[in-house]
Order: sequence, then C-alpha cells, then structure tokens
Amino acid sequence: MQADLSPVIAATAQWLTRAFPASGGALASALCEVQARQAVTVAAWLRYPTEMDAALVGMAGPGGSARLDWLTGADASLGDDVDAHAWRTWVDEVVASWAASLLTDPELAALAVAALAEGSHSTGTPAEFRRLVAPDDSDQRAAALLRHPDLLAPVAGLHQAQLLARLHPGRTLIA
Repeated sequence: MQADLSPVIAATAQWLTRAFPASGGALASALCEVQARQAVTVAAWLRYPTEMDAALVGMAGPGGSARLDWLTGADASLGDDVDAHAWRTWVDEVVASWAASLLTDPELAALAVAALAEGSHSTGTPAEFRRLVAPDDSDQRAAALLRHPDLLAPVAGLHQAQLLARLHPGRTLIA
C-alpha cells in the first residue's frame, strides 16, 4: 500500500505549470515549478493529513484532470495519445483547486502552512514554503500566470469553500 503523496503532488503541480506556464526562460520555469509544487504540497497535506488518508488516495486514485482540462480549455489540445497523458490520472482536482487558492492569496497560504502542524506530513518548518507564502519579485514575475487571481479563479473556486472550512472549522463562511 502506498502512503506517499508524491505521485499526486508531482502530477498536480505539473498540471498547474502546464495550464499556467512560466513567463520567461529556464530560471522562470524553475521558479514557477517550485511555487506550484509548494502550493500543491501544502494542499495535498491538508487534504490528506494522515498516512491512512494518503494510502487510501494511493489505492483509489485521485480522479484525474478531466474536469480541470475542460474548465481551462486544455482538453482540446490533448489529442488521442492517451499514454502520453497518463500522468493526468494522478491529478487531484481538489488539491489543484486548493493550491490555486493558496497561490492567489498569501494570507490564506500562510494560514494553510501554519495548519500543517496538525497533520502527520510536515516537520512544522514554514521556511520550506517561503516561495509560496513570501514570494519575492523574481518569483512573482516568473509565476505571473500561475498567481493571477482572475486566471485561477475558475480552478480555485471549485473547492475553495472546502479549503476555508478546513482552515476555519466550525465557522460559517460566506462565499
């Protein structure tokens, strides 16, 4: 049984960086990927806080990117080569939505990183998520599309209410 979320994190981060690519060259691509991976890692660890949760998603699978592809228009460019896109089956729609929310709201990202202390994945060191919670100018430029609130709104809005409920349990939240 697989209790590791790395396939979900890798596929979902890859989906985000393909849907909202870096602005610039190789360094910008690397900075964009790091930010996406950090956001997806936080989202995945919040979504699947225990080893049992991670094992269950590893066994059942996360659902894939079909709805996200349709929402962003990426489904039109996929073509017929299913094997070339097999990684998309490991994309988790909820994790992608939560990551999009974190990427567009630094305060929410900081709250989410702080909430990781409750789970079993993190060592509790927020420094490992610096590019997510405190991006500098080069991070912002590299990930201009990945952090653009209007562009990510359709993805973020899919499951943002669940993220807010997870971070603010027991509070009535107005969407």
